[in-house]
Amino acid sequence: MKARTYHIRPCALAVASALTFASNAMAQQTDAAADQPSKGLERIEVTARKSVESLQEVPVAITSLGAAKLEEVGTSVLTEVAQYSPNTTLQTSRGTNSTLTAFIRGVGQQDPLWGYEPGVGIYIDDVYVARPQGAVLDLLDVQRIEVLRGPQGTLYGKNTIGGAVKYVTKPMSGDPSLTLRATVGNYGQKNVKVTGQYPLVEDTLYVGFGYANLNRDGYGDFLQSALDGQDRENYNKDLTAARITLEFTPRDDLFFRLAWDKTDDKSNAKGGYRLLPSLLTDAPVPDSKFDSYTSLPTWNKVELEGISLLASWDVSDNLTLKYIGSSRESYSPTNIDFDNTAIDIFDVPAIYDDENTTHELQANYLGDNFKLVSGLYYYDGESCGQFEAILGFLGRAAFGTPGLTREVSGCNNSESIAAYAQASFDVTDKLSLTLGARYTDEEKQATVYNGLIFDNVYPESGWVPGYTRPDGQLVPQVLGTDTDGDGVLDAPAKKSWSRLTPRIGVEYQVNNDMMLFASYSQGFKSGTFNPRATENEPAVDPEVVDSFEVGLKADWNDSLRTNITLFQLDHKDRQYISVLPGDSATDLNQYLGNVGESNAKGVEAEITWAATDDLTFDIALGFIDGEFEEVIEQTANGPINIADRFSISNTPDYTANIAAKYLVDVSVGEMVLSANYSYRDDYSLFEQDNLLNQDGYGLLNLSAVWYSDDGHWQVGVHAKNLTDEEYLVGGYQFVTPDPTDPTDISKYTPGLGGDNTLIGYYGDPRTFQVTVGYTF
Repeated sequence: MKARTYHIRPCALAVASALTFASNAMAQQTDAAADQPSKGLERIEVTARKSVESLQEVPVAITSLGAAKLEEVGTSVLTEVAQYSPNTTLQTSRGTNSTLTAFIRGVGQQDPLWGYEPGVGIYIDDVYVARPQGAVLDLLDVQRIEVLRGPQGTLYGKNTIGGAVKYVTKPMSGDPSLTLRATVGNYGQKNVKVTGQYPLVEDTLYVGFGYANLNRDGYGDFLQSALDGQDRENYNKDLTAARITLEFTPRDDLFFRLAWDKTDDKSNAKGGYRLLPSLLTDAPVPDSKFDSYTSLPTWNKVELEGISLLASWDVSDNLTLKYIGSSRESYSPTNIDFDNTAIDIFDVPAIYDDENTTHELQANYLGDNFKLVSGLYYYDGESCGQFEAILGFLGRAAFGTPGLTREVSGCNNSESIAAYAQASFDVTDKLSLTLGARYTDEEKQATVYNGLIFDNVYPESGWVPGYTRPDGQLVPQVLGTDTDGDGVLDAPAKKSWSRLTPRIGVEYQVNNDMMLFASYSQGFKSGTFNPRATENEPAVDPEVVDSFEVGLKADWNDSLRTNITLFQLDHKDRQYISVLPGDSATDLNQYLGNVGESNAKGVEAEITWAATDDLTFDIALGFIDGEFEEVIEQTANGPINIADRFSISNTPDYTANIAAKYLVDVSVGEMVLSANYSYRDDYSLFEQDNLLNQDGYGLLNLSAVWYSDDGHWQVGVHAKNLTDEEYLVGGYQFVTPDPTDPTDISKYTPGLGGDNTLIGYYGDPRTFQVTVGYTF
């Protein structure tokens, strides 16, 4: 562990001075000059406050990437959006290609186990995606993606304490269209996308559709496997996705949209890279970061399906009523080999099974000097799962048994009801106030089954060839309620919470091109039960984040846009798993409690400069200084503060992205040349006693897209990570460092399973791809 000293004050003072200078300079401009439109800058529309507004009018730190931008730079998955948003981490998690790790301003949730709630909300057309499995969305028929930074506890509710990411699909234009796109690239990449729409009844009823088949060979291989006949590709891709949408406009003031989507990801389970040689096998550390070993099957599956309904009624010119309803489900059987060897040192096959329904009634009112967004929200979710921590080698060596498995299963279900309202008032022509609040009442029910089996056990029969799972429940229920007093848990444990989360803001419109704003907002992450409980422990309370922001949004001289935000947040009642020592190496006692408190402060700047009509530069800069103030551990001598052993994970101190776009007229159309360099400072992968650190690195990407004069043809060439940087995005650490010299890896002793299990997962290597599209 290395101590670090941060210096934010000079940076903060510099930005504050810049804000003051900018305010004075713009205030001194003449009214005539202030009323001129910004001819050189694009108007960007967003729905951050659940109504269509200009990005420059929204007093929220937000990054918005439209379809054209995403297309020009070859963005294919949601995680790539993080390059353009300051202080934002969106990364593919550890053992699958579809599980998302999301952090904004140092707030998120790393553990994807059922029962844990995310700290960053993911939304598809205002429908909440509750689980990280499958949240690494491949872009299909997208209109824009918005990243809202900071707590969104008023309009978006619980589990948005870090922020929210909104995936907005394209509305229909009404004209028949069909677009075909094919992509080929290195590593055997072969993608096909088909999108289109057709008017079933002119000006009234439309159908839209989208289909994607995305395939790529692995970046590496499984070099050894205990199972013959398995696909040896590692980090491959085999995914299909489909969408069907019906839009119905029976009259000018009524609109309905029914949407269905399904994703089927059959990519292999990901194998991690052993950063230390195994003590129990003779397999060396692989040469490639994308090579691995495994004793589990390599197959994996993530199935997602959802349906949603939007109904909108313009009651008058001022009042709009909306209903948004959804039903989503996901099923994911997965194989994660924690030790990444060809023997069963620490294998974790698992099943995740989730479903939820939501209903939202919304009333939006727009008056001359008053705007109101209000609504009622209902969420009902069931989140269940099962995993087997197979320690077979340890069982045979220590106990002489056929194997050893700790099986954990259960459900952590939630029912939540909320009412919210947020209003903006124009006090004067320049000054306005924003007041908002959300009241949430939530109940959770949870069961946990946890116990030890002296054999190698898998979740289902046939999981490995020839395996038959014994009938019945194999381990006892350890978390729940004894309803009849016989000493046996026979019902779920229950707990309810309620909370009012406010937002207060003030905005000052210096002129048509400049706004200053300041706000206080609060968000909370839901309370929960420990999904790995080894005893009947109580639920933990919600996490709470209080955030303060001051910002500037300004367009200068028709060619320069600067959006700057200073923020400070206090993150209280952090939920954290403490691993408690047991009586033997077979024990894995984990207690979940509200043990931590952290804070952060920083600055974000997003700058657009239209240097000429054809050349544009975009710069996104982020700085954050975050640390744990308090982490309480209960010991035999009483509680002690161990905050010095903790760090804010997945959060670089500095993030930066510099991008350029140049338009070139050619004889047969227009060419868009794009380049960006995205830098992330060093960061930790884990909070407690972190052993996995990623040094600072940068990704260089180049793109060239040609559009034909007639608007039918499009050809794009994209090169990503040109310098072939190797960078950690996830890992596992089950080793014990020497307390006198924790940085010396030669002194590490074995952890759970009896081996040196220090594993890393890596981001994409250098890739090239060519996309050809035709629109009929």
